[in-house]
Amino acid sequence: MKTLAAVLVDTGKPLVLAELEIPALQPGQVIVEIGFSGVCHTQLLESRGYRGKDAFLPHCLGHEGSGTVVEIGPGVSKVAPGDQVILSWMKGSGADVNRVVYRWGDRQVNAGGVTTFGRHAVVSENRLTVTPPGISPREAALLGCAVPTGLGAVLNTAAPKPGQSLAVFGVGGIGLCSVAGAVMAGCAPIIALDVKKDRVEAARSLGASHGFLVGLDDVAEGIKKACPGGLDFAIEASGRPEAMRQALSSVRPRGGTCVIVGNARHGERLDIEPMEFNLGKRLLGTWGGDNMPDRDFPRYAEIVRAGSLDLKPFLSASYLLEAVNEALDDLEAGRVLRPLIEMAC
Repeated sequence: MKTLAAVLVDTGKPLVLAELEIPALQPGQVIVEIGFSGVCHTQLLESRGYRGKDAFLPHCLGHEGSGTVVEIGPGVSKVAPGDQVILSWMKGSGADVNRVVYRWGDRQVNAGGVTTFGRHAVVSENRLTVTPPGISPREAALLGCAVPTGLGAVLNTAAPKPGQSLAVFGVGGIGLCSVAGAVMAGCAPIIALDVKKDRVEAARSLGASHGFLVGLDDVAEGIKKACPGGLDFAIEASGRPEAMRQALSSVRPRGGTCVIVGNARHGERLDIEPMEFNLGKRLLGTWGGDNMPDRDFPRYAEIVRAGSLDLKPFLSASYLLEAVNEALDDLEAGRVLRPLIEMAC
């Protein structure tokens, strides 16, 4: 069986469309016909070479998507042929098979436990979750990374109590989901910060009480007026070290918490004044919102289905697989929130 996929051959160069030979399934593997794939900043960092040396070239990309199970390998019991599924880099229950090797003529093409930039993919059982009823394939694609990372960073990692203050630094796709999570948690005030006016406005539409435009507004003064004693929580979702520093400095002494979600480029460093910790502030990392897919993905699907998180703003930019490089360019330029690749055959 063959399929068409976008392959990273050389970092810093456009992805190449290649016809790949799908290998025989090993125990714990599943063939999925991809319907939609999200495009994340992780793929942007990988393809541009911003994550440093890539030892796995050439390789497939993509870590969130939706599709239909075509075939299951020995021992797979979590999904069955015909199931609609969410694909995610986050590991749930089931077999964990971390390497796939496709053939491209006389070359090998590497892949991990999940890839989504192709019309079909061999996926590890534990990277699949059956799509809950009432969720469209387009919406399901975003339940593999953007939604769980943004919501989970607030609901799982930060875990604020109603009435506590929270700011989100960087309200792209993940940051907007964090704003929605803060609304669900009953946070007040909720502050959104970004370099782009339309994103700040989108955050206000999702329930942020305050919005500041970085580079134009006096962010420190704005936060101080909204929260005179400092923020209870700050979620950093831009991947910029300067935003990480500002997020930590904005939380209150004696218990204020900063959660870092964003991915910085390889080689960048975060300089922190040690006094921040002497003041009793906390700095937390998060592994994609610290989710358990089997538990949390159905919960997030219900939030979407109930209308508490409107994904329409995220679904405005669709690209065919042949336009995958345009999708990456638009994401890097900030022209779209979350590109969605439609695997039309």
